[in-house]
Amino acid sequence: MDMSTLLCEAPAIRAVQLASLEALFDALNDVAFFVKDREGRYVSVNTTLVRRCGLRSKDQLIGRTALEVHPRLLAQTYQAQDRHVIDSGTALKKHLELHLYPSRARGWCLTHKTPLRDENGAIVGLAGTSQDLGLADELHPVYRKIADIAAHIRENYHANVSMEELATNAGLSLSRVERLFQRVFHYSPRQLLLQSRLGAAMALIESGTKNSIAQIAYACGYTDHSAFSRQFKAHTGMSPVQYRAHCRGD
Repeated sequence: MDMSTLLCEAPAIRAVQLASLEALFDALNDVAFFVKDREGRYVSVNTTLVRRCGLRSKDQLIGRTALEVHPRLLAQTYQAQDRHVIDSGTALKKHLELHLYPSRARGWCLTHKTPLRDENGAIVGLAGTSQDLGLADELHPVYRKIADIAAHIRENYHANVSMEELATNAGLSLSRVERLFQRVFHYSPRQLLLQSRLGAAMALIESGTKNSIAQIAYACGYTDHSAFSRQFKAHTGMSPVQYRAHCRGD
């Protein structure tokens, strides 16, 4: 049973679970934890997030939105992420982005967000973590370039993405980009592209689209249908056809 299921059971159990999760994450000084409702209001937070927002208690965060506690530009980015996770039902994984330390200096973190569903499968909010990498932006400006490359891959997975061109445009060698990706994400740029394409394909199949598997493969950047099927099965344990049948309850 995953966290999204645990957090969306009976209200009494849910309250106990949230308190337990908060207690666990309160012990992690480098990880911010949060649960939000569909409107982006904080439902549960840990003390690390409270400190990161420059506040003194959890009560000062609960019920408020990112726009009310973070600088506007950062908050707008966070809210756009939240909206996408809730509207698409797709998790955000290992997203490299800037945050503010309590000193108001900018630093880098890895953010994860996953949709939360009720017993009927409806999305009721999201849960997430933001892990501090301990990298000040002023001291590691190259990480902004890596974040831009990762964002480009995630947003253009359906196109012909050239890793060499992305590295050249960032003023970096491809080997350095690959080393930094491994250090931050623990996978290569090409693996991120593969994950983005397969994640998009899974979301399309789950949406109930009437498009053929070949059309879905093409929409997600694949020109070779057989390669798509092989990679999809390696990723999910099922072929695209089997996954569609599973989603339909056949």
